[in-house]
Amino acid sequence: MPEGTLLAQNHRIAMLIDGDNAQPALVEKMLIEASKYGTVIVRRIYGDWTNTTLNGWKKALPGHAIQPIQQFQYTVGKNSTDSALIIDAMDLLHQGVADCFCLVSSDSDYTRLATRIRESGSFVIGIGKKTTPQPFVAACDVFTYTENLSVDPKADKPAKPSKVVEAEDTSETHAELDPLPLLAKAFEITVQENGWATLSSLGSALRQLDPGFDPRTYGYSQLGKLLRAYPHLFEIDDTVTYVRVEESTTN
Repeated sequence: MPEGTLLAQNHRIAMLIDGDNAQPALVEKMLIEASKYGTVIVRRIYGDWTNTTLNGWKKALPGHAIQPIQQFQYTVGKNSTDSALIIDAMDLLHQGVADCFCLVSSDSDYTRLATRIRESGSFVIGIGKKTTPQPFVAACDVFTYTENLSVDPKADKPAKPSKVVEAEDTSETHAELDPLPLLAKAFEITVQENGWATLSSLGSALRQLDPGFDPRTYGYSQLGKLLRAYPHLFEIDDTVTYVRVEESTTN
């Protein structure tokens, strides 16, 4: 289970993969990522298997017990894979086979499907590229970027120097990779009367604010390690994993 979350680990998961929008080289890591939230009991991948573009998947499927679902492309330029995956997802939902769905795609066409599944009370995991449209990311409970699955989990960045970034630093790169605004909002949501917030509640709030939040995006394998990179802002009590904002930063 990802550090700093309160999500149940016993979900019955249906992993549905859009073969046209997923990478076969990452299939094992995608299964491991989904398994953090429960047991993957349904494993299906959709596409036109007469098309040579899916040859990479054909080699990856047998070793991971993933069932290929054939869907012919009847019209050039139209993706019928989406419809087949959506229909199967709704069937599985109403049959009660799974209480968690892992949708593997970077296609915004699945936004409404993710929303509908969440409305039913089921948990939704999304896996896709960083180019995935934000509406689809926001429609999921948790969204993992495939670029983060390629990162060595042990290769954490060194701790940042204990100085505050200058306000005039407004470059695009800094804005995209600066987690502090999101961390600050999550802390405001979870801080208790004694000024501390638990790491688990902070992680849950981060996911609520941004389902695509992942410490690996910023070069850290765990939320706690990301917070420790900002010792001038956060103090961590390792005895019970509490977090609070340093008093000097609030004065």
